[in-house]
Amino acid sequence: MKKGIIVLLAVLPLLLSRCSVNQQLSQAKALGDCRYTIASADSVFLAGTDIREFRKLEDLNPARFPRLAAGLLTRNVPLDARINLDITNPTNKLAGINQLEYKVILAGQELFNGFLNQRIEVQPGGGRTRIPVRLNANAYQLLTDAKTRDAFTQLVQNLSGSSGTQPSKLTIKIKPTLALGNKAVNYPGYITIDQEVTNKILLGN
Repeated sequence: MKKGIIVLLAVLPLLLSRCSVNQQLSQAKALGDCRYTIASADSVFLAGTDIREFRKLEDLNPARFPRLAAGLLTRNVPLDARINLDITNPTNKLAGINQLEYKVILAGQELFNGFLNQRIEVQPGGGRTRIPVRLNANAYQLLTDAKTRDAFTQLVQNLSGSSGTQPSKLTIKIKPTLALGNKAVNYPGYITIDQEVTNKILLGN
């Protein structure tokens, strides 16, 4: 009897660990089957200036904005934003993860990257969760590179609410992180979200 208890105590942590891993994998897989939508964007600043100041193409003129001009001279043009991401779970399983890595890509160029260290949980059967994601980047390369300049200028106009602007296509890549004991292991592959951002994004429409 005593030996049986000792054996049980020895294997119990392994069983619990395996159960935890399987649960994480199941929830991460359900997260991969969820639908993702950029619901809105707010607190968007380019070189310290509210993005709404750049509603016209000519408004990007550095002569009008000294901080933008200084950023171009020093090759440091800060872009700060908060994107509100809606996650909808159409499956019959709980979707969730404790940590995730993310990337935002525009015209084939990585715009933002970061790490979200918080529990994300989306209930099954159509449950929805909104996740605010902070984005910080140096936009100098995007503004000066001929390959990305037009796409970035168009994105700025859409984020500012400018009328008559074509939608901008953003790609968001999410990689969940699993906790295996004291180690963090990345989920294989990325969850990829392609979405067009229109000039109504600041209003959440």
